[in-house]
Amino acid sequence: MQHIIDRFISYVTVDTESDASSDTTPSTAKQWDLANQLVDELKAIGLTEVTIDENAYIMATLASNVDHDVPVIGFISHFDTTPDFTGANVKPQIIPNYDGGDIVLNKELNIILSPNYFSDLLQYKGQTLITTDGTTLLGADDKAGITEIVTAMEFLVKNPQIKHGKIRIGFTPDEEIGRGAHKFDVEKFGAECAYTMDGSQIGELEYENFNAAGAKITFKGKSVHPGYAKGKMINSMLIANKFISKLPKEEVPERTRGYEGFFHVHHIKGEIEETVLELIIRDHDKRKFEKRKELLHKITKKINKKFAKQFGEDIVTTEIKDQYYNMKEKVEPVIHIVDIAEQAMKELGIKPLIKPIRGGTDGCQLSYKGLPCPNIFAGGHNFHGKYEYVPVESMQKAVEVIVKIAEITATKK
Repeated sequence: MQHIIDRFISYVTVDTESDASSDTTPSTAKQWDLANQLVDELKAIGLTEVTIDENAYIMATLASNVDHDVPVIGFISHFDTTPDFTGANVKPQIIPNYDGGDIVLNKELNIILSPNYFSDLLQYKGQTLITTDGTTLLGADDKAGITEIVTAMEFLVKNPQIKHGKIRIGFTPDEEIGRGAHKFDVEKFGAECAYTMDGSQIGELEYENFNAAGAKITFKGKSVHPGYAKGKMINSMLIANKFISKLPKEEVPERTRGYEGFFHVHHIKGEIEETVLELIIRDHDKRKFEKRKELLHKITKKINKKFAKQFGEDIVTTEIKDQYYNMKEKVEPVIHIVDIAEQAMKELGIKPLIKPIRGGTDGCQLSYKGLPCPNIFAGGHNFHGKYEYVPVESMQKAVEVIVKIAEITATKK
């Protein structure tokens, strides 16, 4: 257990926060610090073909130890952390034999991780938890996944009696800003399928995710003296508000779950003459996803028609860009790779939790690039904030799942 703890802490204490406003890859220079550390470590544990390219994508190989043909499989995680909350100066706290009560993350700031609010904590009573100190995120998303992959590869190197085919591993930058798979060289990786170790609680196994798009909607207006504005002023902020009011009120993140899709207004900035609204569109169902995009265009057209005479041109412009698609379409034709992961969990006494991802992973983009890529739990909870934690036992189980998948793949006919 201590070996996993030490490895994990050595990763999370390196700041790798990504930056969506940057146009470089990786988006922040500090991601190179952990990337280079990982390259050295992969070589040290005995992997071969260890490479890092100009964009900090890392790949390595564990050679096959069987004399028959075995599909090449891969395991992938990302080393950046979200820009939603600071990842600088992470100070992990170790909570051995968790007693099921409140955990004081920061006494001075009165920050408490409580099972009264985060009920999942009670699943891990008696286990060892790693938490934040209440001032940063932890970085289990996805340094837990990296810890598990490296530890599993090290275990297989040291235990050659466990038979496996060729295994490829990959570590990526910038997943948290949606670019983790953009420059991933699938051909160079050379695997028939892969698994991202990027899920949350123990048992999660996912091969469905949202179809996703982003929309930028610009509203124009006319500014005149408010005392003499009757029939002349057009307030773009009020038009934006009217637009939002036309969206289905119940179809927002805070009121949906499971397979239910949503519209999410996440940014608005405006003044009288121009307001810019940004929102995201999410739905598992491709037909419903397309209808959501159509609705935005219909609302736009209706408002433009209403103001056509007064404004003289389109007062609203809507730009929609697809971001990623549901990997189910690409994974179902090779559903046996999900079956193998499910079998591995069951053989290890883990109850598989097969459910849709209410988001996306590198795996969904990689699946559309020709590398079918379901997602497996990495063990963390409460990602992207100060209440993030990970049970060490969950990381240990994830290591065992990786090893078991490799073993089953080598023996399955």
